[in-house]
Amino acid sequence: SASQMLMFTAYLAVVVALYLVPLTISSPCIMEKKALGPKPAIIGHRGAPMLAPENTLMSFQKAVEQKIYGVQADVILSYDGVPFLMHDKTLRRTTNVEEVFPERAYEHSSMFNWTDLEKLNAGEWFLQNDPFWTASSLSRSDYLEAANQSVCKLVDMLEVIKDNTSLILNFQDLPLAHPYYSTYINITLETILASGIRQQAVMWLPDTERQLVRQIAPGFQQTSGLKLDAELMREKGIVKLNLRYTKVTSEDVRDYTVANLSVNLYTVNEPWLYSILWCAGVQSVTSDNSHVLLKVPFPIWLMPPDEYHLIWITSDLISFIVIVGVFIFQKWRLGSIRTYNPEQIMLSAAVRRSSRDVKIMKEKLIFSEINNGVETTDELSLCSENGY
Repeated sequence: SASQMLMFTAYLAVVVALYLVPLTISSPCIMEKKALGPKPAIIGHRGAPMLAPENTLMSFQKAVEQKIYGVQADVILSYDGVPFLMHDKTLRRTTNVEEVFPERAYEHSSMFNWTDLEKLNAGEWFLQNDPFWTASSLSRSDYLEAANQSVCKLVDMLEVIKDNTSLILNFQDLPLAHPYYSTYINITLETILASGIRQQAVMWLPDTERQLVRQIAPGFQQTSGLKLDAELMREKGIVKLNLRYTKVTSEDVRDYTVANLSVNLYTVNEPWLYSILWCAGVQSVTSDNSHVLLKVPFPIWLMPPDEYHLIWITSDLISFIVIVGVFIFQKWRLGSIRTYNPEQIMLSAAVRRSSRDVKIMKEKLIFSEINNGVETTDELSLCSENGY
């Protein structure tokens, strides 16, 4: 009895804990529908990298065709001073540099002249590695176009997007030996302003020379890649944050929104995550999967609090009824089993088996019935004398 009570108490504690778990669950999407903010704008991460090789002209053309809010690009300067798009420090992952310049494959990408960069293919890797498992879904024309992409100049990309989308620019640090180490910001800035893109469409991310950039291009949206205090951001003239989604809570988003600061989070590819950030009030997200997120009409799992509580309580009540029913059924089943003696139970289990053990059990059962029917030892002696 003590062990049974101990087991029952432990079981009951677990059940109660499970019943109360919903009290600890919080989600931005447990909210009234009327409190839902506008759909977060979508920024293409290095263009549209699921539909074309990243940071190539084709990738940005695909992004513009989707009519998304903006694109993000990684800018670096060649050895002879030409701004081009490349995310990695080397060219190995996204070009065929190991085939064309095998002895220079591990050099920093900024240590190549533009004449050398023009010779590289920047699309074959996408078809061979298929980083998002989307290459097989490309049309024949897109497949051929992707296979012939080259390293993209910043000026060519700006020509494609300048009338349609906004732009987040990310910069790579140059090696100290680079001839434009101290002036690459100025060169890149001149290229952007000469392109004709609206200054308000540019989100300037680098913290280097930020004061100079504010003077030359006051219309740029100064953007921080660091999670800073709202007051400090105002002092620096920063109006936007660009952070990884894991570094921001719903409370942070609310605080920044109250301070009139916009938040962009990266890299958001799944509709369920996009939905949660939508409910949290995020203004924009950077995504590899922009063509899918654009089709999300409404947050997934959006649920009013009253509906959530109703589902929770109803589930608890149904499960409690089921548990009580199981206990009652088990008690009834065990109670019916106790009306049989052990020999009857074993005989029933072995009813289809013809063996010496079964015969022995039959004999035991017969003698058991006889003993139960005999009232005195005299009657037993009489039965024995008569040959029973």
